[in-house]
Amino acid sequence: MLAVMNLKDRENFIANYLNPAMKEGFVVMLYPNNPKHPRQRYLLTVKGLAVYNSLPSDS
Repeated sequence: MLAVMNLKDRENFIANYLNPAMKEGFVVMLYPNNPKHPRQRYLLTVKGLAVYNSLPSDS
């Protein structure tokens, strides 16, 4: 996500983007009981997918 958004500071990204998105229900953790899981990923929820699909495509 950092590369796609052209950001370099991981702590800033987590505090300003990822945590608010999770709090609002746009994103969930693949392993919510183990945040430091080696294969941790973040998934869009139905709400997140609705926002993603409403964005204009880069055609």
